[in-house]
Amino acid sequence: MRVLTSLVRTRTRFRPETPRYPADVHHPKPKGIPVSANRPAAVVVLAAGEGTRMKSKTPKVLHEIAGRSLVGHVVSAARELEPEHLVVVVGHAREQVTAHLDTHYAGTRTAVQYEQNGTGHAVRMGLEELGRTPDGTVVVVCGDTPLLSGETLRALAATHAADGNAVTVLTAEVPDSTGYGRIVRDAATGAVTAIVEHKDASDEQRAIMEINSGVFAFDGQLLADALGKVRTDNSQGEEYLTDVLSILREAGHRVGASVAGDHREILGINNRVQLAEARALLNRRLLERAMTAGVTVVDPSSVLVDVTVTFEPDAVIHPGTQLLGSTHIGEDAEVGPNTRLKDTTVGKGARVDNTVADSAVIGESASVGPYAYLRPGTTLGLKAKAGTYVEMKNATIGEGTKVPHLSYVGDATIGEYTNIGAASVFVNYDGEAKHHTTIGSHCRTGSDNMFVAPITIGDGAYTAAGSVITKDVPAGSLAVARGQQRNIEGWVARKRPGSAAAQAAQVATEESAGES
Repeated sequence: MRVLTSLVRTRTRFRPETPRYPADVHHPKPKGIPVSANRPAAVVVLAAGEGTRMKSKTPKVLHEIAGRSLVGHVVSAARELEPEHLVVVVGHAREQVTAHLDTHYAGTRTAVQYEQNGTGHAVRMGLEELGRTPDGTVVVVCGDTPLLSGETLRALAATHAADGNAVTVLTAEVPDSTGYGRIVRDAATGAVTAIVEHKDASDEQRAIMEINSGVFAFDGQLLADALGKVRTDNSQGEEYLTDVLSILREAGHRVGASVAGDHREILGINNRVQLAEARALLNRRLLERAMTAGVTVVDPSSVLVDVTVTFEPDAVIHPGTQLLGSTHIGEDAEVGPNTRLKDTTVGKGARVDNTVADSAVIGESASVGPYAYLRPGTTLGLKAKAGTYVEMKNATIGEGTKVPHLSYVGDATIGEYTNIGAASVFVNYDGEAKHHTTIGSHCRTGSDNMFVAPITIGDGAYTAAGSVITKDVPAGSLAVARGQQRNIEGWVARKRPGSAAAQAAQVATEESAGES
């Protein structure tokens, strides 16, 4: 029987089920375990692997779910421990991974594992990056476990300290443990005596439902010493981190365990099927958090949200909606159906229907859509409207102003309570540079207007339908920029004799003459 075996051979296979996650996806501090208590000396994140089963030019740990990379989720959870040091061990595509961490997780240190010589070797590289042996707890996590929560890591660190363990294994009880590394405990003390591979387990051991996660809390000094004793006389010729457990136990130290509250948290990602399944699990967790906080999600199965999206109570999210990035949905706002918002703020009581918006601000009680497109830099004021088939970009729309339909508003400022006629176009590009249009408050512009920037239309001004406005319009003026209408009577009969139009015209003419 082989005990305390390799991480590589005991990593959990992905078995998604209907999730039952706590509502708070940001994992609040567990009661009775303050963040400052049991603060680790270091957290080491293992993210050096290539992830060949992803079949992608993108490194596995940089694949995203719910608006964060896989390693980003792990780093975010690790930061909740407030460790003195946080080190990510990189290897494959290290330049990309390091650049990603520097951009999105400033202050995170990286250690390079130039050759992937096993998990024990990777942890050793992480400790060497610190320049000294950590005096305290060292938590080791895998960079491809995006569902792992800070709450679970805090519980692991607390158990490790309370039990006085040399090493504490994060375990989980699963519905089906087939193929997993079993956790064998001492019946009297509860200490971990072995991690047994499925193929090496006895019938009695195979009945055990508690399995190894590959996440550990170590005494830093004991870990550093044991890593120097790890051998490579195994089938892979690698340094296995789990060998540290047997080394410490044989030296008389206690090996304990902390059981995760939900076994799905420890699931690792190895391919794109598992990536999608993890996304579904995390999405459900996020929506449960929102619904518990007072948000109505009409059909959770058709709504996608990122971890950075925030809500206020009594918001309503309709089917087919995607909320991404730093989007915020205000109180009593109604979003959807079939809407995609990214980095967009929706104010209290606003209504957004069948809309795409990116980096926009939608004011309180504003109305958007259906079939509207708000591009970056768009700001709608209180009770403003961007209606059907309206596109806006870098535009500020004042309180109560309406752009009801079929219009493009680009590089513009529009004042309060102005109405823009249908089929209007703000002509902002001359082929080389963009120019700005300013329309004042309480203006009325006609349908099918072209506003050729740069121009300014003063407060209270009107423009006639069909006009091409190329000059400034003073306040209170009417601008008419179109040719005089001229009717050529009898043209159809002469030029289109025998046509349906000519026959209709003749009937109409005769009826008109008869009425006269």
